[in-house]
Amino acid sequence: MNSLRNRTQVILWTLVLSVAATTLVLAFTGGEKKLDEQVSREYALHDAQYQRALGVMLGPPITEGNRFEALHNGDRIFPPMLAAIRSARQSITFETYIYWSGDIGRAFADALSERSRAGVKVHVLLDWVGSAKVNEEFVKEMEDAGVQIRKFHKPNWYDITRMNNRTHRKLLVVDGRVGFTGGVGIAPAWTGDAQDAEHWRDSHFKVEGPVVAQMQAVFMDNWIKVSGDVLHGERYFPPIASMGSGRAQMFSSSPSGGSESMHLMYLLSIAAATKSIDLASAYFVPDDLTVKALVAAMQRGVRVRIITPGPIIDSKTVRGASRAAWGPLLEAGAEISEYQPTMFHCKVFTVDGLLVSVGSTNFDNRSFRLNDEANLNIYDEAFASMQRIQFEADLKQSRLITLDEWRERPLSEKALEHLASLLSAQL
Repeated sequence: MNSLRNRTQVILWTLVLSVAATTLVLAFTGGEKKLDEQVSREYALHDAQYQRALGVMLGPPITEGNRFEALHNGDRIFPPMLAAIRSARQSITFETYIYWSGDIGRAFADALSERSRAGVKVHVLLDWVGSAKVNEEFVKEMEDAGVQIRKFHKPNWYDITRMNNRTHRKLLVVDGRVGFTGGVGIAPAWTGDAQDAEHWRDSHFKVEGPVVAQMQAVFMDNWIKVSGDVLHGERYFPPIASMGSGRAQMFSSSPSGGSESMHLMYLLSIAAATKSIDLASAYFVPDDLTVKALVAAMQRGVRVRIITPGPIIDSKTVRGASRAAWGPLLEAGAEISEYQPTMFHCKVFTVDGLLVSVGSTNFDNRSFRLNDEANLNIYDEAFASMQRIQFEADLKQSRLITLDEWRERPLSEKALEHLASLLSAQL
C-alpha cells in the first residue's frame, strides 16, 4: 500500500512540476507562425523537380564534384578532424554546441592553439549553453595563443529569452577546402568506439569539394551575428576544384531567418519518398505534421525504419516524449527500434537510396524551430548504399518495439510519457 501511495505521489508531483515548467517555457516560445498544413506529394524524390525545390525554394544550389567519407565513433572521427586542423595553412573555422573537457578537449585546444601560433587564422564559436561545462583552462590556452573565441547568445538581462535559441551546428572547415559535420561534440562521451555506456555511438562526415564553401558560409552566418566581423577573401573562400562525383548542398536553419526551412526539407523529402525511409535519430520527438507525413508515406507503400536511443539516454524526458508519439506510426507499420549498448547520438536521414541528410538536426521541435542547425544533403546512390549498410549494422544492436508491446506498457510509464509530451515544444 505504501509503495502504491508513494508512486502516486511521485506521479502527482511530476504533473505539478511539468505544468509549472510548461508555463515557464512558454515564455520563451517565439510568436512566428508554424507550418500547419500537411505537405502534399507533387513529385518523387528521384524527380528533378524535387531537387529544384530544395535547391531554389529552401536551400543553396546543389553542387557537383564532391567527395564524402563517413566516420563512425570517436576512434575514427577525431583523428581525421585533428589531422585536418594540424595541416591548416590559412584558416580554421569551428562551430560546435558542446565543448567540455577531458583528453579530447585538451587535444583540440592544443591543436588549435599550435596552428594559431603558427600564423593560421583560427575562429571558434561555442554555444553559451552547450559549452557551460567547458574547462576554462582550454579557453585561456586558446585565447593566449591568439584563437578568436566567441560565445553564441550569452544571455543579457534585457534579452534573456535568446538563450533558448542555441547554435546546435557542428561545423569544422579547414583552409576553406575540407569540412566536417555530423553529431559529435568535444567531450569524453564521444571518444572510444561505443564499447560501453560511457562511450556513445555517433557518426560524423568528412567533406571535400565545392560544397565546403557552403559549409563555410553557414559558419560565417553565425560568426557575423556574434562578432560583427566579416571574414572573406581567399583565406576563407578559395577556388575549389572538383574532388569527386557527389552532389550536395549545405542546408541550414535559424529562428532569426528560415526557422521552418529544415522542418520543411524533411517534410518535402518524406512526401517525395517512394520506397524507403531510414532514420537514425538521437532525439525523435515528431510533431503531428511529421507523424502524418510518415503515416501517409507508409500508406502508399514506403518502408519506414527508425533507430532511436533505448534505456541508455542522456534525457529521460526526451525518451518519454518520443515514446508517447509512437502509436500512429506503429499502427501504420513503422519499424521502430531502440539502440541497446549505449547512447545512440546519430542523426542520419536516408530516403529512397539517394538522399542522405547528415548534420546536427534532431527530429524534434527544438531543432526544427528553436535552434540554429546545419545539415549536409548528399545526393549520391553509392554513398546512400553505404549508409544503409551502417544502418542495418546498428539495427542488429537494437531492439524492435512492437505495437502490442507499446500498447501494454505499464500505466505509470504511460502517465510519465504523457507528462513528458507536454514539454515537446521545448524538446
